[in-house]
Amino acid sequence: MNPPSLTSQVVAVTRAELERPHSPDGNPGAQRRLCEGMGFTPPDWLRPGIAARTAFVDELVMSSIATGLRQVVICGAGYDDRALRFRTPGVRFFELDHPDTQQDKASRLKALDVGTSTVTLAAADFRTDDVAMVLARAGHDASAPSLFVCEGLIVYLDRATCHRLLAALAARAAPGSVLGATLSTHADGADSASVVAEANSRRRRAATEPWQTILPAAEHLGLLTQAGWAVTRMLAAPASGTNVSHGRRSLLIQASPAVHRDSGIMSS
Repeated sequence: MNPPSLTSQVVAVTRAELERPHSPDGNPGAQRRLCEGMGFTPPDWLRPGIAARTAFVDELVMSSIATGLRQVVICGAGYDDRALRFRTPGVRFFELDHPDTQQDKASRLKALDVGTSTVTLAAADFRTDDVAMVLARAGHDASAPSLFVCEGLIVYLDRATCHRLLAALAARAAPGSVLGATLSTHADGADSASVVAEANSRRRRAATEPWQTILPAAEHLGLLTQAGWAVTRMLAAPASGTNVSHGRRSLLIQASPAVHRDSGIMSS
């Protein structure tokens, strides 16, 4: 086993200090317990961006469950606690991540000695695996609507992998499904490759977990459209720190399937 994702651990430790909601049957202490033994003190500049995206996705999970969605798919889940925090009768969570991270997550869940019958951990290398097939094997029902979450993930994937992942999710998205995603953007006119290189030069984990896709907002939104999603809501997250070049910031995106798969009719 190779080391699990350290950036996922940093996010989880930061998230464990946030005030967050939970469902009536949920475990509000789950995130802190999942982080036991992680020896990180995340820098303060990380907190605003992580807090904003965490609140955005938490709200999507709660609202999706409230409106009747019974499947939540979290891609690049890392040490996400939502399957425990928002545990709800009849709702099933599917978590996809690299096999090494999933193995560590599974052992931590086992050590918690809490009921995990409503969460399925599925190993997936987004660079090489067919995500639609991974979900099918995990028991995901493509005929029922789902909430799909790509929080803090897309920036770590190359552009071709981003498209394959988003298209695979769209292929499993029944009418009524929702996508929640964070997109890393830069100002118009800047060279994306140069922005990525400059951003990675400031990151301690860039050698092992480099950022790969930072695009102008319109280009990023076009990538979503090409993959079969129609954006319905968009918010700008606070910039992480004050020394941010090229106008870099994250967009918080909510989207719906752009095409009904059986009919080929565009969604309204």
